[in-house]
Amino acid sequence: MDGEKFVISPDTQRNERVPPGQRLTMNLPVLQYGGVHKIDISKWTFKITGLVERDRILSFDQFNALPKTSLIADVHCVTGWSMLETRWEGVSSSVLKSLATILPEARYALVHGAGNFTTNLSLDEFFADDVVFALGYEGKPITPEHGYPVRLVVPRLYFWKSAKWVTGVEFMDEDRRGFWESHGYHNHGDPWTEERYG
Repeated sequence: MDGEKFVISPDTQRNERVPPGQRLTMNLPVLQYGGVHKIDISKWTFKITGLVERDRILSFDQFNALPKTSLIADVHCVTGWSMLETRWEGVSSSVLKSLATILPEARYALVHGAGNFTTNLSLDEFFADDVVFALGYEGKPITPEHGYPVRLVVPRLYFWKSAKWVTGVEFMDEDRRGFWESHGYHNHGDPWTEERYG
C-alpha cells in the first residue's frame, strides 16, 4: 500500500528473544474469556471518548480508510507461550492524535472491546511506535477468533493487553484497571520481568 508505514518492534532486536518462563509456538493460539464474538460490521463503531475536546465515532469504513502501519513483532502470552516474527497490519495508535484533541490532563487509555472487555495502558505505552489497531494478520483480515474486525496489538506487554474485538478508547487522568487487571492479573504486564499476576 502506498504511503504505508513499516515498523519493527524493538523487542525483535533483542539477543534473547524469549522472556523468562516462556516457550515458543509456531501457531497463534486462540484464547479468550467466554465465546468468540460475532461482530456485525455494518453496526460496528470505534469511539474515542473521555478526556478529549470532542468525542469521535467512526464507522468501519472510516476506520479502515485511516493511514496504515505494517508491524513485525514478537508476542508473549501470560499463559507461557511466545510467538516470534508475527506480522500485523492496521492503524497506529498515534493516528488517534489526529482524530481527536486529547486534553493535557490525560495520562491513561482504557481500551474497550465487545462484551464490556477493557484493558488499561499508560499513554506512553499506548502511543508507542509499535502499538497498532490491527485489521490484518499475516497478510489476511483478522479472523473472528483473533478479534475481527479490530484487535489492539501491544507487543511489549503480555498479550492480554492486546484486546480483541476493539470498539474504542477512553482517555483518562487516573488509571482504571481493565477486565483481567481486575481479576488478578498484573496491572502492567511486562513479560521480561514476569509481571504476570498482581
